[in-house]
Amino acid sequence: MMIKSPILVFLKLMAILLILSLSFSCSNSQETEKTVPLTETKTGLTPKEILGNPKYLAISYGGYRKNSRDVQPTIEELKEDMKILAAMGIGILRTYNVQLAQAGNLLEAIHQLKQEDPTFEMYVMLGAWINCENAWTEKPNHEAEDLAGNTSEIERIVGLTNKYPEIVKVIAVGNEAMVHWAATYFVRPGIILKWVNHLQNLQQTNQLPKDIWITSSDNFAAWGGDGAEYHVEDLNKLIKAVDYVSLHIYPMHETHYKPDFWGVFEGEENLSDIEKIEVAMARARDFGIAQYDKTDAYIKSLGIEKPIHIGETGWASSSNGFYGPDGTKATDEYKEGVYYQLMRDWTKQNGMACFYFEAFNENWKDEKNIGGSENFFGLFTIDGQAKYALWDLVDKGVFKGLGRSGKTIGKTYDGNKEALLKEVKLPPTKGKLVGAH
Repeated sequence: MMIKSPILVFLKLMAILLILSLSFSCSNSQETEKTVPLTETKTGLTPKEILGNPKYLAISYGGYRKNSRDVQPTIEELKEDMKILAAMGIGILRTYNVQLAQAGNLLEAIHQLKQEDPTFEMYVMLGAWINCENAWTEKPNHEAEDLAGNTSEIERIVGLTNKYPEIVKVIAVGNEAMVHWAATYFVRPGIILKWVNHLQNLQQTNQLPKDIWITSSDNFAAWGGDGAEYHVEDLNKLIKAVDYVSLHIYPMHETHYKPDFWGVFEGEENLSDIEKIEVAMARARDFGIAQYDKTDAYIKSLGIEKPIHIGETGWASSSNGFYGPDGTKATDEYKEGVYYQLMRDWTKQNGMACFYFEAFNENWKDEKNIGGSENFFGLFTIDGQAKYALWDLVDKGVFKGLGRSGKTIGKTYDGNKEALLKEVKLPPTKGKLVGAH
């Protein structure tokens, strides 16, 4: 029989205690890791810190380079675009329709860029497309929703947000999904409210990050800025439920539909052609501001204080329809450039984000009419040539070493302003300006 020395007994006891201590520590660490709520994950800047911050300019983005969305942009193509946008100061972009590969691939492209360069920043406002029942048919039912399709879209957007919480900062339920001129698919505000509340509830139960904002992105009329037909209780509840209002304003379209403000008016005959255009574009900006003001007034009439950011506004550079030389003569690169700067200046002065529509031309938007205005809202052409609005950035060298589809970033018209101006048409001559807004 071996007699154990007191020292050996003491050392063995200490070893046992140490093992037990380490085991408890490891077990406790694992338990803590399991129970940490999703919303405590560090996700960087908050939407409040990004939206309206001039260091993070906003833009609407679609990376489609072909005449059909059947051809999805690759991750490498998306990374190419992100580098271009980051170079021009874009810090947050808006895209939608997550049932297609682009949305998820875009987030992955940004994630990879951040891994390659930890200083790279780009955030996303991710939009869920919402349809009514029987959307895109001859008999859409606006009183009901496409429950299966909308549910899948929301589920996908939740999954992507949780996978990339450091990138997705805003979820938008619907894109122009309530405005009545979206006749083939619009829904009533109660449907949007249902899904906004659903997402808010997921946040409260730690199934979505709490530091994202939830909104809907829609036309100013649909937010109550035009017409009593929209002033329903579900809209009022929706305004209360969202974290901010994402507002669409499009004075370019109103040059056809509500053209009282658009033209060369009495007293402006002696201005130079450029001055006539610039005065007309200033009125276009003011028309858009009036739409914002009407929406803001309606929201405040409900006793609600809610931030408003511009979810979309833009100006096409070409049109073979209502807005071109045979129509209102509104569309060309010069007017687009003037409008772009006017809207950037106004929103910056008022501390608002402006998801300017849009980054690149996308020909799929009007694939049956290649000359349609919807194909020409980009600040870049499809092959990556900077339109007039961005010529100064090319001159400053911000796009040096960058390109798209194998072409380096250059200027449209080879930078020849005289050649550009030869294609610019004056707005129609009118009489006295009365009641433009």
